Amino acid sequence: MGVFDRYAPFVQEFIFSHDWQSLRGIQVAAGEAIFDTDANVLLTASTASGKTEAAFFPILTEFWENPPRSVGAIYIGPLKALINDQFYRLNDLCAEADIPVWHWHGDVSASHKAKLLKKPSGILQITPESLEALLMHRHAVISKLFCDLRYIVIDEVHSLLRGDRGGQTLCLIERLSRMAGVNPRRIGLSATLGLPEAVGAFLSSGTGRGCIIPRVEEPSRVWRLSMEHFYIGGPLDASKEAAVDGSGMLLAAVASHGRDGRAQAASASSSIPAPLASEHAETCGSAAAAGVGAPEGEDMHSGEPSAAVKPTIVETDSDDIATVAPFDVPSDHAPKGADPGLGYIFEHTRGRKCLVFANSREEAEGVCTSLRAYCEARHEPDRFLIHHGNLSASIRESAEEIMRDESEARSIVTTATLELGIDIGRMERAFQIDAPFTVSAFLQRMGRTGRRDTPPEMWFVMREEKSEPRSLLPETLPWKLLQGIALVQLYREERWVEPPRLDRLPYSLLCHQTMATLASEGEMSPARLASKVLGLTFFHRVSQDDFRILLLHLLELDHIERTESGGLIVGIAGERAVNSFKFYAVFQENEEYTVRSDSQEIGTIVKPPPPGEKIAIAGHVWVVEEVDHKRRVLYCTQVKGRVPAYFGDCPGDINTKILERMKHVLEESGAYPYVMDRAQVRLEEARHVAKAAGIAGMAPGLSRASVRTHGVPGSIPCSSVRPSLVNLGGNMWCLMPWLGSYAFLALERLLKIKCASHLGLKGLDASRPYFMTFIMDEGMTEEQFFKVVAQEAAALRDPLELVYPGEVPRFEKYDEFVPDDLVRKGFAYGVLDVEGMRERMTCGMGAVCGCVEGERGDVKCIG
Repeated sequence: MGVFDRYAPFVQEFIFSHDWQSLRGIQVAAGEAIFDTDANVLLTASTASGKTEAAFFPILTEFWENPPRSVGAIYIGPLKALINDQFYRLNDLCAEADIPVWHWHGDVSASHKAKLLKKPSGILQITPESLEALLMHRHAVISKLFCDLRYIVIDEVHSLLRGDRGGQTLCLIERLSRMAGVNPRRIGLSATLGLPEAVGAFLSSGTGRGCIIPRVEEPSRVWRLSMEHFYIGGPLDASKEAAVDGSGMLLAAVASHGRDGRAQAASASSSIPAPLASEHAETCGSAAAAGVGAPEGEDMHSGEPSAAVKPTIVETDSDDIATVAPFDVPSDHAPKGADPGLGYIFEHTRGRKCLVFANSREEAEGVCTSLRAYCEARHEPDRFLIHHGNLSASIRESAEEIMRDESEARSIVTTATLELGIDIGRMERAFQIDAPFTVSAFLQRMGRTGRRDTPPEMWFVMREEKSEPRSLLPETLPWKLLQGIALVQLYREERWVEPPRLDRLPYSLLCHQTMATLASEGEMSPARLASKVLGLTFFHRVSQDDFRILLLHLLELDHIERTESGGLIVGIAGERAVNSFKFYAVFQENEEYTVRSDSQEIGTIVKPPPPGEKIAIAGHVWVVEEVDHKRRVLYCTQVKGRVPAYFGDCPGDINTKILERMKHVLEESGAYPYVMDRAQVRLEEARHVAKAAGIAGMAPGLSRASVRTHGVPGSIPCSSVRPSLVNLGGNMWCLMPWLGSYAFLALERLLKIKCASHLGLKGLDASRPYFMTFIMDEGMTEEQFFKVVAQEAAALRDPLELVYPGEVPRFEKYDEFVPDDLVRKGFAYGVLDVEGMRERMTCGMGAVCGCVEGERGDVKCIG
């Protein structure tokens, strides 16, 4: 019997009513795993592949055949908006079978929650923070609510693996299971995951079950992808003027590339009648835009594609992904003096539904303000919306509603808030300003487009300040352009996505869960508290001694206190903390001020300016009329103009593999099919500079072929990438270690703490994670530098040696309540990538040593 035949009748009817021709591969595989086994399941498939239905069709079938006596399944989502969307999708599906769907978060009415508490049943949708509140304040009803809980579905698993939030989710699931006396199966959903086996093991922690990860062959896909480069503050574009001749004909310069990958002179130019260009762009022209030579004799003068135009899909090497560079004639004209990159976005969004991704809220505000100003300058209606985490819920929801309206051809400037599956309708195109920090983010953002049988489409817009004539060498390299190419190539070539970091020492979360457990369950002995908290799988690396040190510190702070019987309860200071709604979240929050204009809440900012100053938020500029520091409220009036926005720090973690691939981009000589003309010119400039400076080059004796095959039989090169040390003139040097954020940070500290006295290092200035510059004693050579660094890296015995004297690096939300020694230990052992740094600086200088490949493909140096 097939999976479809095993579905309940109402599920089959749902499938028929939606005109599905067949089940997708992920739905068949999920059905077999859920129906036929008792294991946990991790479903990984591309965006819009039907993962949610794949998980819930079998679950709903079981509930229809054997109704649970309580809530039978919990759906945990990272965002309230995502939960609201899933709520309506599932509600439609479940209505006929009388399976209720509940949701529980801060915006849900008390009457809705009361109905659930009175008659627990069906499916509960909830965020980790709301689940924390439920366990803390409804402890007495947990058993009734979940006594027959059978499944916990965790959506967007990858988003919960960043920082402490994923650990909190795992702890909550284990705490709930203990309270209710159940062991539900766990089902994880994600579109982008690195090392899914490790994530599956993490998902299954403490259940005593294995995890099935179905391998589903997805059909070949086409990406519409382009990457263009602009200098900030230059003319809208010199090449733009050359692109249109006096007769209104668009000229497309075609760069052809020989078999050896070396760029040859661009000579051919083709014209397209402007009125036909928008149609033509969808069917042909892509080869020209991609920098791929058009076949000889191809007719590009016609508005209709000829037979010769068909090869516009550029196949990648040994891959089932093809890329089509989107070629589109502008549908608008940016005003004179517009920023070149933003003008490019402005000119290619009119009449389309587009996403414009920025890497920070400040950048999103600046971009939206500029694009709206261009509309005003052109006397056009505003067609740009904005969406990020500091805007009020009403503004975000209003923007989502407008984007869902198929009749509205609007674009929305956003951050990571729209990476996930919030319903904003069918997006035709995404723009990415500069490179995101991760392959995962690139895939998520591109995956928001191209639904309903159209390919995903993303246009990278790389912006760079033009370097001054006397700029130092590292400042002349286009780091964001290199990073963008590296992200795309890693996925095209290897299907690589960042693996999760699951080996931290989470002392901040340990403090939080200790307080939450006491607040939820009341007085208990130190031994019982230790058993409950340290028994949570996420804290497997925490020792009894470390926990004892934490408890003694919390006693000193009055966060917990001893009773006369020797038990522990929440203390006076602790009561203030746990009774705040902010306690439920473990991610760091800035101290925010609410921005109001008359009766409307606009959003929140940090570090409010004094009255009379201007702020930027919600894509507009406001003058501050009054600041109420007691209530943390700013009262503002909207005005015209432009000012920078600030919402707090926006860190980004970049994996070492991305930096390594960036170096290979400099070393390669060929073109990439999605890299457009200006970006290709800028890349060739960078390659020339890198070659002249000796930056491009592999470890001696290694080739790209040997790296791909792991070198000589019986051993593997520890590192195929050699750090680059360049003399900038005199005693000034630049080091490019090609290390990710945390390994770079470890190296920076090694140089300052261990190597500076030996080498005479002064004035070390780091641009993490790309390069660092410093002054080194006269007479010191490159060879001497690397010898000293390798010796000190090899001699390092304790990562705590890389913490500065007196330094207490507090980064996580509850670090302020953790003893200094534990904060230092957590940073040294859980944040700094000492092993990655050591491998690069001791084995990355060309030696092929006795390295072995681990079970998961990781390389471990054994000499």
